[in-house]
Amino acid sequence: MSELVWRGRFLEMHVAPHGSSGQWEFVKRVNGISAAVILAITDGREILLVEQYRAPLAAPCIELPAGLVGDEEAGESALTSARRELEEETGFRAEHWEDFGIFASSPGMIGEIFHFYRATGLTRVGPGGGHEGEGIIPHVVPLSDVPAFIAAARARGCIIDTRLLIALPLL
Repeated sequence: MSELVWRGRFLEMHVAPHGSSGQWEFVKRVNGISAAVILAITDGREILLVEQYRAPLAAPCIELPAGLVGDEEAGESALTSARRELEEETGFRAEHWEDFGIFASSPGMIGEIFHFYRATGLTRVGPGGGHEGEGIIPHVVPLSDVPAFIAAARARGCIIDTRLLIALPLL
């Protein structure tokens, strides 16, 4: 059993007994909110990526489109959240969805899980970019250009989200 140390709008800090005399510090999402992460591939063999400044890293990050499940509507399913986030962040809708299951981001530090989906049969329906103030930049990158795109992003000071590593073999 853990002890709640601090609670904000989206995160909680906990400590739990660990070993014979230690304690484990970790972060959880408020109300057990999870995330949805989308590997979106166009019919033209392009991957949809997003770039967003991340305060914990003090740098922009290149990521797969993603978002919180149920942060806007309580009880929202992970797939419904994934559909909403894909359109908000990238401006695309998907006809086909494949569920890869549930994964943990950094289980030694964060109690967050994410639902991982592949989205295909994409149609552009808007500009993307997320909600006002999020500063999300959508990128449509040919699969053959992904290594060069990532190298160029790193050269600009971007951090690359590790979830891209699990996505690459699935392309």
